[in-house]
Amino acid sequence: MESRSMDAEIASRTEAIVGRLKPLEGPLLPILHDVQKEFGYVPKAALPVIANGLNLSRAEVHGVVSFYHDYREAPAGRHVIKMCRAEACQSMGGDELGERLLGLLGVDWHGTSGDGAVTIEPVYCLGLCACAPAAMVDGQVISRLDEKMVTELARAVKA
Repeated sequence: MESRSMDAEIASRTEAIVGRLKPLEGPLLPILHDVQKEFGYVPKAALPVIANGLNLSRAEVHGVVSFYHDYREAPAGRHVIKMCRAEACQSMGGDELGERLLGLLGVDWHGTSGDGAVTIEPVYCLGLCACAPAAMVDGQVISRLDEKMVTELARAVKA
């Protein structure tokens, strides 16, 4: 019963977003963006509402959500780390630092720790190539990462 009332609440709030943004040209991405902003992720219960409102199939909407890595299908952790995986960061040791961070946090890419403290996501350029390797933590950019910084970062987001 609780799940149905939650789905109804999600549907109602999603309908309001769709109604507000539907007049835009190409409204799907702005709608998905606002739904994620509203809930912290794009709930499955929102997909049929969006599809119906835009005269699309659920598969089309789901395809867009699953294609773009910025959309989440589950709530993120309290902290979100976006680790750059692009070539400049790779060449400066970013892959090794990323693997070290995953090990310290006990999660895999796109994963959220069991306690909900942190989500780690790969990104493919933060635009800081001259300051590689780089990451973004809760919207704050960190450049010239090294092992010590990665260790401190892991400790900080676990606290």
